[in-house]
Amino acid sequence: GGWVLLQNCHLGLDFMDELLETLLTAEIQNDTFRVWITTEQHLKFPITLLQIAIKFTNEPPQGIRAGLKRTFSGISQDLLNVSNLPMWKPLLYTVAFLHSTVQERRKFGPLGWNIPYEFNSADFTASVQFIQNHLKKIDIRKGISWNTVRYMIGEVQYGGRVTDDYDKRLLNCFARVWFNESMFDSAFCFYTGYKIPVCKTLEQYFDYIQLLPAMDSPEVFGLHPNADITYQKNTSADVLDTITNIQPKESGGGSGETRESVVYRSAEDMLEKLPPDYVKARLVKMGALNSMNIFLRQEIDRMQKVITVVRTSLNDLKLAIEGTIVMSEANALDNMYDARIPQVWRRVSWESSTLGFWFTELLDRNAQLSSWIFHGRPKVFWITGFFNPQGFLTAMKQEATRAHKDWALDKVAVHNDVLKLTRDEITAPPSEGVYIYGLYLEGAGWDKRRSILVESTPKILFVQLPVLHMFA
Repeated sequence: GGWVLLQNCHLGLDFMDELLETLLTAEIQNDTFRVWITTEQHLKFPITLLQIAIKFTNEPPQGIRAGLKRTFSGISQDLLNVSNLPMWKPLLYTVAFLHSTVQERRKFGPLGWNIPYEFNSADFTASVQFIQNHLKKIDIRKGISWNTVRYMIGEVQYGGRVTDDYDKRLLNCFARVWFNESMFDSAFCFYTGYKIPVCKTLEQYFDYIQLLPAMDSPEVFGLHPNADITYQKNTSADVLDTITNIQPKESGGGSGETRESVVYRSAEDMLEKLPPDYVKARLVKMGALNSMNIFLRQEIDRMQKVITVVRTSLNDLKLAIEGTIVMSEANALDNMYDARIPQVWRRVSWESSTLGFWFTELLDRNAQLSSWIFHGRPKVFWITGFFNPQGFLTAMKQEATRAHKDWALDKVAVHNDVLKLTRDEITAPPSEGVYIYGLYLEGAGWDKRRSILVESTPKILFVQLPVLHMFA
């Protein structure tokens, strides 16, 4: 009649089959017996076990109000009264507010954090414990050592999880702005309308938290209002994706065009536009050992692979629709009908929002590589059209190092200048380095006149940068 808890079951997948067998064959006498298992998402997890189980997930609450409610429901009145110092309760509330903020920023993707971290209640508990200990030891005349508090929160308790330098900078910025003497000032607020309440009991805190807005502006978390558009857009895309995935896939017997004929026409159209295979002999003429040409060869190899995969799968799909061969490309048929990129193509290529955009990009990328082979180096490179842009910059570095006989490669760094010109205004390549275009800014705007970053313009999510001069 007891409970069994098996943790981290994604690490013991072989045993899961055995567990399923045991559960289905054992005669369990007592109704109160339960098996609890905890697991991460895993593609190879036995589906039958999932189907007979009741699934339970513990999601972080949405919004500051819900986050603070969850945090304060884990706090007891004894913890509130643990210290008589006037600084204790405001500090406790501020750590709770920071805890909700760091979790809430995750929903904004790379705008919130470069890497999505798993902040959890242990970080909050450890920070509160540290502040409690710190207040016990302080000299009342000298007051709180803010540097210590900020270091412990920004570098150790929450910062201990953070692996990215820019994320660490952001976290320390929150610690610097919120944890200082001015937080005890009655005028202090995290953002308009979000103050630190002066309360004595847990009930008073809950009453105050209940008065906070149900929906928060991204500015509460230090983000531009545009961040909310990005978040809403991603959420609705996820919902629509799910709906498309679970729609029935069989062709209906209506008078309209069938799925198969739509996809067949689309496949024929693509095959017509698909570029021919590359001729490698041209590369030998250009000088096979030049570092830029080595990079070009690698790009062409990958591009050739994409073209071959697309051609083969489209031809197979056509034959399958005609009934000449067995339909092994059912997934490709569904994806093409829904204007999504077939899995086989995506594996060898790049991410894109729809099939149309993806195919246009294939033609554009191919055009850049072909013109480089047949008409010489471009004056300005479309850097986002390469599979390995990092490799392109490395090749440029090697080229510069070879041009200066006394330079050592490991002492050469890449620099860049943002020019005031657009791609069409470039008439000649630079004397050293390369001109590149095709980069966009998200989360900021660009002032062309002064060549500096500025705040985003409302409702404009992406800004194209002018041409950059990259040199070593």
